[in-house]
Amino acid sequence: MKQQERVTYILENFNAEAFRAHLIDWFKKEQRILPWRENQDPYRVWVSEIMLQQTRVDTVIPYFNNFMEQFPTTEALAKAPEQDVLKAWEGLGYYSRARNLQNAVREVVEYYGGKVPHNKEQLGDLKGVGPYTKGAILSIAYDQAEPAVDGNVMRVLSRILLVEEDIAKASTKNLFEYLVRGLISKEDPSAFNQGLMELGAIICTPKSPSCMLCPVQDECRAFSEGKEGELPIKSKSKKQKKQPYVALFIENEEGEVLVEQRPSKGLLASLWQYPMVPISEIAENDIPDWFQAEYGITIDIGSTIDHVHHVFSHLIWDMSVKNAYVRKGTLDRENAQFVSKDQIQKYPFPVSHQKIHKHLSFN
Repeated sequence: MKQQERVTYILENFNAEAFRAHLIDWFKKEQRILPWRENQDPYRVWVSEIMLQQTRVDTVIPYFNNFMEQFPTTEALAKAPEQDVLKAWEGLGYYSRARNLQNAVREVVEYYGGKVPHNKEQLGDLKGVGPYTKGAILSIAYDQAEPAVDGNVMRVLSRILLVEEDIAKASTKNLFEYLVRGLISKEDPSAFNQGLMELGAIICTPKSPSCMLCPVQDECRAFSEGKEGELPIKSKSKKQKKQPYVALFIENEEGEVLVEQRPSKGLLASLWQYPMVPISEIAENDIPDWFQAEYGITIDIGSTIDHVHHVFSHLIWDMSVKNAYVRKGTLDRENAQFVSKDQIQKYPFPVSHQKIHKHLSFN
């Protein structure tokens, strides 16, 4: 069955008009007061949507307020040093979001006079602006009837419409984008899309949805059939790969600590960290020799002072943190430097290495 035929079949006999009316009315009455809802400024909407990807609302609020204070306009973000932007993002994770946002905003300043484009082709061509972000900006900020489909929305609609297809598949997301196009309010697409998002956040939650409080319970097919706990269907992701490391807290004679910047591309790009030794490749006894060859200095390794277990979406870092001291040699590594302890926290570090900061006051 072709996608459009599938959409027609799913929406057949569904009271879309009542669903829209109940959802929008509920959203306008019950929506949470959030800083990015103060107005429909497209830049604020954009920043909030990027921050909210894979991050809880309560976590995002202080980051959003701080970010907008530092970079209140597209022009301010465009001209800011990348390290300042990463520092403002520190702790939110998925740092490529921040880099892509800044790169895209620079395009907006250069080509569109600092105004976020309302043309969907122009907006979709910007770095890091995928279908969801594009739909969110166009609908919330510009009142265009465009779908904004993420996992949250797919969960809600899989229950409302009783769609028993794997939401981990790209074809299923495409199906839901078609479904939203068939359902979305042409008169108030902003409230409709935000209503779906809000419903998923506070009522139609992943586990134990609050069906008795749901404003569209009468339209929900899964509730009618007692299947709300079975949906959405989602295949399990691959098992995370575990990577063991020794992280070195190295001091020189001046009491400065060695830190290094990660490569400009890849995981945690351009952030700072304490040196990490991959012990799946280097035996612990060989660390001093390996370190001397890689960094140009000889170190004496002390005791284990911490253990950091950090989970990413696709891998796990298991780090033993050890004290170490410089015995001799001159640092010979372009991306590394010794930094005084009171200056280290001015650098943007990933959460995994922020956990090591507490040892700055003990050594």
